[in-house]
Amino acid sequence: MLKNYSSAIKFYLLGFHGSKGLHIIFFAAFFFLYSVTLMGNIVIIMMVCGNKRLQSPMYFFLGHLSVLEILITSVAVPLMLWGLLLPGMQAISLMACGAQLYLYLSLGTSELVLMGAMAVDRYVAVCHPLRYNIIMNSRTCCFLVIASWLFGFLFQIWPIYATIQLTFCKSNVIDHFYCDRGQLFKLSCDDSHFTQFILFLMAVFVIIGALIPTIISYTYIISTIVKIPSVSGRRKAFSTCASHFTFVVIGCGSCLFLYVKPKQTQAAEYNRVASLLVLVVTPFLNPFIFTLRNDKFIEAFRDVMKRCSQLLKD
Repeated sequence: MLKNYSSAIKFYLLGFHGSKGLHIIFFAAFFFLYSVTLMGNIVIIMMVCGNKRLQSPMYFFLGHLSVLEILITSVAVPLMLWGLLLPGMQAISLMACGAQLYLYLSLGTSELVLMGAMAVDRYVAVCHPLRYNIIMNSRTCCFLVIASWLFGFLFQIWPIYATIQLTFCKSNVIDHFYCDRGQLFKLSCDDSHFTQFILFLMAVFVIIGALIPTIISYTYIISTIVKIPSVSGRRKAFSTCASHFTFVVIGCGSCLFLYVKPKQTQAAEYNRVASLLVLVVTPFLNPFIFTLRNDKFIEAFRDVMKRCSQLLKD
């Protein structure tokens, strides 16, 4: 379309292929998932902040995880929904594109680090229950949360800078519903193989770095659970870790599928499906994974609902 896009004012997001009717179906489905994601994670945050039963490190981390999930999905999904309603392609400036990508990657990195911290928390709870409150005190928990946020936002500065410094000369149409880095590399006429390889190594470092404490923690957790003599004791110990382990499998699996690849310029459909897993499906599942089998959370939620019903009757 234009000949040089390194100073281009706008890119155009192609969004989803298909007819207008198909777009309406997509809009209804994604709007439902996004609404449930917001409501579910907001409920978790409110419960963690306002219920005395949930004042423990596990729920402290869960509250921050819910905040990250809301922010991650809100970075791209509202724009995607707006694009499904409007005819044609959406325009987005280079700086807005870079800002969206930076927020998405930074928040995602922070979430991976936080998942690793939650694995360590579960290890201390199962393997050292008598010293749990001493080790996982409020200072330690705050340090881990702050460190995860800072690491995520500092770690992604160079990757975004390297991406927006590319010379875009092939097209200004991004075949995606948000500013996907792989599609931006496709539009560049620079030799970006080295940059892509460095980004691959950085993605491996973050994801494997989050998995290592998780794998080590669950190795000790499983060995401890096996030694518990009673069946009820083993079940109780396992239930404290099952939700986190499930979330790690889904979250890290999606990130491995999307980012751990030597070439960032994968097929558009591949990136689109993987991005939907990370941006829509995983945040939607988070409230159900952490609450449906959590007896303490369910009891606390029932108490809140009873109080609300009593207030309404009065």
